[in-house]
Amino acid sequence: MKKKLLLPLWLRKIGMLLAILGPGLITASADNDAPGIATYSVAGSTYGYSLLWLIVVITIGEVVILEMAARMGTVTGKGTADLIRERYGVKVTAFAMLALFTANLGTTIAQFAGIAAAGELFGVSKYVSVPIAGVLMVILILRANYKHVERALLLLTFASLSYVVALFVVKPDWAAVGQGLIRPTFIVESDFILTVLAIIGTTITPWAIFYLQASVADKGVEMKDYGDTKIDVSFGAAWGNVISAFIIIVTAATLFQEGIVVENAKDAALALEPLAGSWASILFALGLLGASLLAVSVLPLSTTYPICEAFGFERGLNRSPKEAPVFYGSFALIMLVGMVIVLIPGIPLFPIMILSQAMNAILLPVLLILILRLANDKYIMGEHRNKKLGNILAYGITALIMVVTIILLLEPFLKT
Repeated sequence: MKKKLLLPLWLRKIGMLLAILGPGLITASADNDAPGIATYSVAGSTYGYSLLWLIVVITIGEVVILEMAARMGTVTGKGTADLIRERYGVKVTAFAMLALFTANLGTTIAQFAGIAAAGELFGVSKYVSVPIAGVLMVILILRANYKHVERALLLLTFASLSYVVALFVVKPDWAAVGQGLIRPTFIVESDFILTVLAIIGTTITPWAIFYLQASVADKGVEMKDYGDTKIDVSFGAAWGNVISAFIIIVTAATLFQEGIVVENAKDAALALEPLAGSWASILFALGLLGASLLAVSVLPLSTTYPICEAFGFERGLNRSPKEAPVFYGSFALIMLVGMVIVLIPGIPLFPIMILSQAMNAILLPVLLILILRLANDKYIMGEHRNKKLGNILAYGITALIMVVTIILLLEPFLKT
């Protein structure tokens, strides 16, 4: 009889962790998409390490908010939009869907802008790269089984690991990094405020909340198995934001020190030169392309799921296009609109990516308030409703976003 091969305990623990990772890791990793990489690169190259404290704050907020969405999906077996419609009626649901659709369409456009920017670094015209990428991702989503799609998307999350390696190559000023992490900095100036909002909006995204809850509900997670889902969500959020911090640190240690402010993909790629030398542009383009493809696959779904929930249409990747024509049709429409807008001649790619994330943050409180009310509803959540600490943290993040948005609106008057 053959003896069983016993792996070391640490290796078995890693294997167990990888086995339970899924929607949570995908959702959080998709935050480091094309507009995310663009936002963090601009933040690091323009303001050095001074915005690292914000990553700490929003990491806590993201863990709390995504866990809340996953818990609601587990307890109710329903998506966010479904619960909003049942509890607050058609008018409130339509308003919430409008906010979500606006944010998601802007970010989908930004993903295709990232694909276009990556293609240009390879010397490929956006009129070639964008249509090809769009068609390939539509085929992947429409033709593959959900579990196969999930595994394919998980593989793409490793595209951002280049910044992990680059961090140890560039050897940043760790004292300055530590100060940036613990000492909040805020400048009442429109570009700085927009950057703050973009960082928030690219990390705690409206689509991520809806997508995660729908994915958990779609997978049929039960409360007895929720511990694994909670680990998935918490680890995914933490890991995604560690990568975000690495991008800021690497660009601060390279570009900021040289006085280079990122304005396009070519500028951002310079941050990886200490790691990759003349291959920096190719490495950055690969990371940008991988991140964009991951998010392009997730974002339209995060719109079609709640739209179908809100209006009672069949939904889910495990259903065929004949069974869920609105679900698949709206997915294809969002992809098409995103591609067409990016293909407009002369449209600026990096500004689109940054502004789309700031818009995410501005629209986020509308959705967060509704979601928080649902998560605290005893009728819906029963004994699994929010705890006091979770409410304090979630409402605190909501208040922070609203205050920063108000400051942005008042900024022209504060200067006078």
